[in-house]
Amino acid sequence: MIKNMKYQCPKCGAEVNYPADKDFPFCSKRCRLMDLGAWSEGEYKISRPIEERDLEGGD
Repeated sequence: MIKNMKYQCPKCGAEVNYPADKDFPFCSKRCRLMDLGAWSEGEYKISRPIEERDLEGGD
């Protein structure tokens, strides 16, 4: 049995219960869509190309 754990929505900071909330890690469909919109508008960027050393899991 999975125990309910509490997290914060990455968009608004509201409490989210895992695994109970269907929009996890977001608190609502609205926050989920706002985050998707931010990605599509280019607000989030990957700082550099991924290199082999990033995948090795070292320091």
